[in-house]
Amino acid sequence: MTDRMPTILVVDDTPQNARLLDAMLSPHGYAVVVAHSGGDGLEKVRSERPDLILLDIVMPDMSGYDVCRRLRGDPATQLLPVVMMTSSGDQDKVAAIDAGADDFIARPFNPPELLSRVRSLLRIKTYYDTIQSQAAELAELNRTLEERVQRQVAQLEGLDRLRRFFSPQVAEVILEDGGQMLETHRREVTIVFCDLRGWTAFSATAEPEEAMNVLNQFYGTVGPRIHTYQATLEQFAGDSIMAIFNDPVPCADHTTQAVRMALDVRGETNALALGWRLNGYDLDVGIGIAEGHATLGRVGFEGRFDYRATGTVVNLASRLCAQAEGGQILLAPRAYAAVTDLVEVDAVGPLQLKGFPRPVETYNVKSLKAGAPTIG
Repeated sequence: MTDRMPTILVVDDTPQNARLLDAMLSPHGYAVVVAHSGGDGLEKVRSERPDLILLDIVMPDMSGYDVCRRLRGDPATQLLPVVMMTSSGDQDKVAAIDAGADDFIARPFNPPELLSRVRSLLRIKTYYDTIQSQAAELAELNRTLEERVQRQVAQLEGLDRLRRFFSPQVAEVILEDGGQMLETHRREVTIVFCDLRGWTAFSATAEPEEAMNVLNQFYGTVGPRIHTYQATLEQFAGDSIMAIFNDPVPCADHTTQAVRMALDVRGETNALALGWRLNGYDLDVGIGIAEGHATLGRVGFEGRFDYRATGTVVNLASRLCAQAEGGQILLAPRAYAAVTDLVEVDAVGPLQLKGFPRPVETYNVKSLKAGAPTIG
């Protein structure tokens, strides 16, 4: 029950009895509805949804026992409180209980007794209604929880697929965004290429197992750092890895982040290169970094899509990486301009790069400047 006035249905074919009950109950805050036959009473149960029924036993169309049995046979009313009103003795009382009545009261009514029984049964109904409401809420919570679990499982499955290309942070944002970020667009980005120096000669003579082991070491070193620095893995193909900073998720000071990642990668791959040389492999890692505008978006076909960046900035980073010697991090002019306060460099000089009509001023990163933080 809610804060509304409790409704009591009086089913009695004698109008005087109904008026008497109304006069006794209404002053105590009860809304009284009257039905003058058993059939009318059943209709009023459906239309008025009473909280309690005061039911006469002897009526012309159907007895109070029949009405009570009908109520108890309906799941919607099987627990509705019913009080039988009788002028007879114990035999009618037993029959009333057998028919499903919750209580009975003898005529003539004792007003305090009648009110006490009504209050008691309504209190029980209030407890029952509360339990039913809580059960419905629990069922709804269970239903919505199941839906949420299914959505989260789908998201996790999608996240696992996206992690082939993006860092976990980026993959989660893309999943929430519904893929809108992957539509073709323009953005200022920083592109980083990492490449194995000496790979062509090595792979021509190495056993396939040796070549795969080297690639796994290389990918296993560079890949996690791409995630750590919240970049997007655009591709890894053969001996080369490409990462994008500032797309599809914005990255503050993206060129700074890219250079910090490159320094971290160089520190780790220097150790790898030492191990490779001990095994007789003449291998090292070179890195090229460029900053500028690119066109980015999803490319592919149904069932297989990749994320790609295209434009001069991509070609420039790739060409610088191809020119980098082992252990070098080569910066294009705009990339260097963004990190002049962060790193110490050597001017490599103008490089004539394939596909570029004029030589490109290039800078090799030596180290972080004194006092510069090592991670963003």
